[in-house]
Amino acid sequence: MKDTKDTKPRHLTLVEKRSLENSVSIATETLEQIAYQHTVLCQTGMPYRNPGDEVRVWEREQGDIALCVEAGITRNQETNRWVKLGLPFGPKARLILAHLNAEALRTGSPEIEVERSLTAFVRRLQDPTKRGKSGPNGYQIRAFKEQLARLSVAAIRMAMTANDHTVQINNQFVDVIELWLTKNDSNRVRWSPILHLNQRYFDSLQKHAVPLDERALAALAHSAMALDIYAWLAQRLHRIPHRKPQFVSWAAVKGQFGVDFGRMDHFKQKFRTALSQVLLCYPKAKVEVNHEGLTLRHSPPPVSARMIVV
Repeated sequence: MKDTKDTKPRHLTLVEKRSLENSVSIATETLEQIAYQHTVLCQTGMPYRNPGDEVRVWEREQGDIALCVEAGITRNQETNRWVKLGLPFGPKARLILAHLNAEALRTGSPEIEVERSLTAFVRRLQDPTKRGKSGPNGYQIRAFKEQLARLSVAAIRMAMTANDHTVQINNQFVDVIELWLTKNDSNRVRWSPILHLNQRYFDSLQKHAVPLDERALAALAHSAMALDIYAWLAQRLHRIPHRKPQFVSWAAVKGQFGVDFGRMDHFKQKFRTALSQVLLCYPKAKVEVNHEGLTLRHSPPPVSARMIVV
């Protein structure tokens, strides 16, 4: 990331050190794992933080793309009552969806073995150097499964407009999953080992999937904003024409990534930090930053076409 404003040298944070280590790995090693995100969710996003269970609908719009996510309900088998689950939010919801997308595309089927694949995925996100040596603890798995529960019952509407023609997809992420809630107040969720992605969502994903480097997701797993920036650049940079850079004003950047921030200076500080971490994990990305906004230049995608087996 280039910036026309001079800044004093500073020490790297632990997160930035991990991102730097991953950037070296990404630049020098053969890619082992590929995740995917739907192009709509590369241009819009779910909540960064829990908006509260009383918030039942989340809407975002960016250019010709619109997203609407509605929180769902699930049947409590023990009380025979419908229980409201909140909206999916934060880094874990994004990571889970990228994982589910990858599993479905890898097998060519919307049916996914959740328990086995999710545990392995969380282990890789924890520390790629310890694969097979230690597994995620119960709290970590429960935190991921809470977001999986929210994703599984949420309704999603995606609209894409091109040449005055709009296509809207109304569905859910997941069609079928067996789950039930325990009796404790935390509404802990138990799972069947199998779930089925919604067929219409799966069909759309096959046409509009953006490949992501799983090692980058692991390095950015602490920040929903960083994950969104990475997915956005992965979807956009390689589509920019050569010698025709695109400028994005700070107002437009805030409209996409910082609508919940009141002050622009607070948003800029947060965004710059997240972007610097993203660029450590996506070293081929050509992004310049100044006081007016971002200049994006044609860059290779983070996952080369020869690596994609789907």
